[in-house]
Amino acid sequence: MTKLEVSHFIFYSLSLSMGLVIMFFVWGKRQAKGALTFFIYLTAQALWVTGFIFEMLSKDIQTKILWDKLEWICTVIVLITIPVFIIQYTEYKLPSYKKIFAASFIIPLVFIALILTDPLHHLIYQNVRLLPPHPFSELTYDITPTVSVFAFYSFLVTLWSFSLLAIKIVRPHGFYRKQVWMIILGLAFPALGSGLAILNIQISTERDPAPLTFFIGSLLTAWGLFRYRTFDVAPVGRDRVFEAIVDPVVILDKHNRVIDINTSMLALLDKSSKEVIGETAADVFTDSPIPIKMYVNVSYARAETSFKIGNKEIFYEMTVWPIHDTNSKMIGRIYICHDITAMKELEGALRKLNSELESRVHARTRELAEAYEVTLEGLARALELRDKETEGHSRRVTEMALKVAQKVGINKQELEDIRRGSILHDIGKISIPDEILHKAGKLTPEERLIIEQHPETAYKLLSKIPFLSKAIEIPYCHHEKWDGTGYPRKLKGNDIPVSARIFAVADVWDALSFDRPYNKAWPREQIIEYFKEQTGKHFDPYILKTFLAMVEKGEI
Repeated sequence: MTKLEVSHFIFYSLSLSMGLVIMFFVWGKRQAKGALTFFIYLTAQALWVTGFIFEMLSKDIQTKILWDKLEWICTVIVLITIPVFIIQYTEYKLPSYKKIFAASFIIPLVFIALILTDPLHHLIYQNVRLLPPHPFSELTYDITPTVSVFAFYSFLVTLWSFSLLAIKIVRPHGFYRKQVWMIILGLAFPALGSGLAILNIQISTERDPAPLTFFIGSLLTAWGLFRYRTFDVAPVGRDRVFEAIVDPVVILDKHNRVIDINTSMLALLDKSSKEVIGETAADVFTDSPIPIKMYVNVSYARAETSFKIGNKEIFYEMTVWPIHDTNSKMIGRIYICHDITAMKELEGALRKLNSELESRVHARTRELAEAYEVTLEGLARALELRDKETEGHSRRVTEMALKVAQKVGINKQELEDIRRGSILHDIGKISIPDEILHKAGKLTPEERLIIEQHPETAYKLLSKIPFLSKAIEIPYCHHEKWDGTGYPRKLKGNDIPVSARIFAVADVWDALSFDRPYNKAWPREQIIEYFKEQTGKHFDPYILKTFLAMVEKGEI
């Protein structure tokens, strides 16, 4: 072989090698969308280059015609695989695709049959001859009408296929736009080379420029595969996404005509797309439970609706969104209906469960409250049994303290705390020895000190009980005095809890109104005078004024 022949042979081999590398790479991605079809396309292209190499190396016409027939068959396979791959990649919805797919094979198969049977009719090879070597002798022949028809058919199929890809260039994501460009260019250069060869147009030293255009196409395809990951990051067609949405969806134009609708909405309407597309929303949704016709003049909306299917109530939430063009002008609306039946059923079940739990909590609370009350009454009764001279005292001061508290505006919850605190006001006396508690005469300073410890004892007994956290103010503070001379903490004025100030009035009134071992009952008028004297000393002036007014009116 001459140096020129070697250089051309190396280039042909490089073109073939590039195609084989890409072919085996795509085979590894064969599970991806369209990859298997693209592999067949690359295989046919590699076989074409192989046939071309052997044709160039052959010396006689018959051998060259044999390899040329292989090239024609590979060209037909390429023509078939290009539209199939593009339809798979773009997810184009081809109407009656089975019939169209079958029809698309007729011309290619007839052409292959004519190629294989050419010696019988010579519709392909006419005026066959060899051109002088440059660097190889090349086979050439006249373009017959049969070849011209096939060339025109190939042009139409290729143009239609590329138009499907061109539409995808408008994708909103730049990554996918570049991916599409690489696919278009990678397919276009080999197609251009094949077309020029069929038309017998030369752009290089060889009659057939396909090896050169195949090599350029392979480089562009390789760049797309590695840089833009053609079979790794493939976009899902928007039409498929639209149909895959489980929620019923319909799109109206600015004239409220249905321009698109998904399968879920058609199933809900029990209609076909032919009955719906192009019709107005008022007509399509006349008898529909989805209130779309009520929201045809709004930009945004959210609404709920329900209807029954059999014995089950179905709930839907409808959302309306506007669709704008590139100039921000509204050109239509999209209506998305989400089935919220399960959520509504769950909400109902939760409400029922909450209601049952609240009922149980209320019942248990009442039981606990009753148990607390019984306990409190039991404690108070136990104290009265121990100190018979004060029998009935807790009940009387409790009633009296509640009346005064209501008069000064104490709220309901605080009244309950006052009632409990009043019942337990002398609980601390449980620690006082009987000889001191029942002593008829005057107490010694030491005995008085023991008596004054009973509020502290009450605090120690009750402070650990959360239920009595507010009620404890009375047992702990009812012996404090307004002027700060009381016990156990010498609190003064408003530092004394209001409940203890109220109770102190009732407690002293009852203590002076009934006989005690160490003191006989006072006359009513004497008690009133004493109370007036203790205003601002022992008692809160405002509370005492209210109390004496109640006494005057006979409310106490």
